[in-house]
Amino acid sequence: MNSPDWNHIRAFLTTADSGSLSAAARKLGLTQPTLSRQVAALETELGLLLFERVGRSLELTQAGRELLDHSRTMGQAAQALSLSATGQAQSIDGTIRITASDMMSAYVLPEVLQQLQRRAPRLTIDVVATNDIRDLMRREADIAIRHVRPDQPDLIARLVQEASGHFYASRGYLDKRGRPERYSDLADHDFVSFGDTDRMIEYLVPMGIPVTADQFRIGSSSGLVAWELVKQGFGITPMSDDVAAKCPEVERVLQDAGPITFPIWLTTHRELHTSRRIRLVYDMLAEFFAAKK
Repeated sequence: MNSPDWNHIRAFLTTADSGSLSAAARKLGLTQPTLSRQVAALETELGLLLFERVGRSLELTQAGRELLDHSRTMGQAAQALSLSATGQAQSIDGTIRITASDMMSAYVLPEVLQQLQRRAPRLTIDVVATNDIRDLMRREADIAIRHVRPDQPDLIARLVQEASGHFYASRGYLDKRGRPERYSDLADHDFVSFGDTDRMIEYLVPMGIPVTADQFRIGSSSGLVAWELVKQGFGITPMSDDVAAKCPEVERVLQDAGPITFPIWLTTHRELHTSRRIRLVYDMLAEFFAAKK
């Protein structure tokens, strides 16, 4: 028999202590069907019936009562492990340099950086907001978040998310110029470029979007500036849905169009991956982006 899943044991223990699936689900922050499936999965793993329904409540079977003390011991051990890990994280200090695009640095990273400050308050974070790919080999940053996978053999790269985006423009712009309904309608609209206009055109035209250089009359190599120009009504641009969701003044264009997907790679140097502080930050970033899938 394989060792039971700890999540299933925790579901059993919390349900036994709470007396009902609904109360246990609230305590664990799960839905009742999810909790019920976890308890059922444990019963399947053990080949035992752990609960009997009596009226509206649950009662432990004889087998459930015999396993309860063992489950409590495991729960106490898990709590002790968590407290110990938290204590170690609290003691982590030093400086970590994270490099990401200026848009991600300003709109996406603050949420996970708040979590990181709570977890390791003595850690100093330096956010290197740049759209250039910093060289981790020369220690210009400790961790890089990029949309391209690095090819250096001494770097560790992990695909943490396939993010999505759509076309966006300000409501003021769309009220004035009209709301396109299909890709062909975009030929009559202005666009705001992020950096290299030719590269944007090379990316958009194969998608069936008939854009030309004449439609890109304004833009910036700074993502923050270009996005501000979009919000101020200068035109349309593709943007991450996570960023656009934080900006109520913009509106998604082409409501029926499918998403534009792009990868998010988390990268660090192979030697640095053994550092406690870098490992902590790397793992927290990976969990943060993976939760957005």
